[in-house]
Amino acid sequence: MKQLILGMLLLSAFPFMAQEIKKEVPLNEIQIKTAVLPAPDEKKDGAMVYGYNSSGELVVLRKGTNNLVCIGDNPSKDGINVACYSKKLEPFMARGRELSAKDLSGEEREKIRAKEVASGKLKMPKEPSMMYVYYGKSEDYDSTTGELQNGKFRYVIYTPFATTESTGLPDKPHAPGMPWLMDPGTHRAHIMVGPFD
Repeated sequence: MKQLILGMLLLSAFPFMAQEIKKEVPLNEIQIKTAVLPAPDEKKDGAMVYGYNSSGELVVLRKGTNNLVCIGDNPSKDGINVACYSKKLEPFMARGRELSAKDLSGEEREKIRAKEVASGKLKMPKEPSMMYVYYGKSEDYDSTTGELQNGKFRYVIYTPFATTESTGLPDKPHAPGMPWLMDPGTHRAHIMVGPFD
């Protein structure tokens, strides 16, 4: 079950890992509007936003003025998947994108990042850091308005090196929507909250 949930997390949190499909790249303002959908209302206007250019490359669409980074939906993948996270997580996330661009497997990427965190080359936040995810079906998305109907939220709170003992959380959910700790004791330890379908 843990493998299945990990796969779903990776697909939801990182839009570039979903099934290949080609969609038209929306206008920058629509990409920005969609990218910030998971963010708290008071953070939306100031969030830094990554989106896609006409060549399908991930680029900065807006520099932002607050502590949130949002990743727009990848138009070459099926479904709509956007995520916003604390800027404290940006070194970790950016390194993941760099390694993904080299076509490394998920396991290879994680081994490299684990080694870099252990050596101090890659810094993880010392305090809990939030990620907001919003996802749904392509047919429920209006690319002219940036609105997604029937979308679902997932919340991920990165707590590097937290354990089930230090948090009191289980390492798997016992009921739908309950919080649980994934990858306990590692640099990737994070609390998962949300639907997993």
